[in-house]
Amino acid sequence: MKQLIADFKNGLWKENPIIVLVIGMCPTLAVTNTAVNGLAMGLATSFVLISSEIVISLIKKLIPNDVRIPSYILIIATFVTFTDYFLKAFFPDIAASLSLFIPLIVVNCLILGRQEAFASKNPVHRSIADAVGMGLGFTWVLVALSIFRELLGMGSVFGIQLLGSWYQPMIIMILPAGAFISLGILIGVMNVISSREG
Repeated sequence: MKQLIADFKNGLWKENPIIVLVIGMCPTLAVTNTAVNGLAMGLATSFVLISSEIVISLIKKLIPNDVRIPSYILIIATFVTFTDYFLKAFFPDIAASLSLFIPLIVVNCLILGRQEAFASKNPVHRSIADAVGMGLGFTWVLVALSIFRELLGMGSVFGIQLLGSWYQPMIIMILPAGAFISLGILIGVMNVISSREG
């Protein structure tokens, strides 16, 4: 049980995919201009990560070593396709907003990296704990960045206007430069917190 908790907690903080491992930067910088987009991308990526880690952990002994990477990509692409169609069917506005970034989950370093580094070497229960932790870690950082950028860039969070008419939005925060600034601030804050803990 302790091992499962450790696997789960790694992705939340100590090995957070965005602020520690610095992987999965494409969606992190591209879609975090609104909290809805950040949450949707985080949940979509988490679903693909969890599903693919379960399948790969279950069938790892059946996959020949020579074709393991193409096999992983095929499994990941299956879940990405399902996610893409699900969003288009039930959340067309979000699907349109995220556009090509959903299909790009197939080549997200977080997804493929966890298959190679963890799911292919560990039993299913540990793979699930790892995937849920990494998925939640990825999602909370996307949502935190999105809230920060949307609040400063539009004065709202999840589309709800929080700052009154007196607030002059900082347009840079919803542009790509705002993503780099916000991510840099978040990584700096996390480094300060980590250094005080350690």
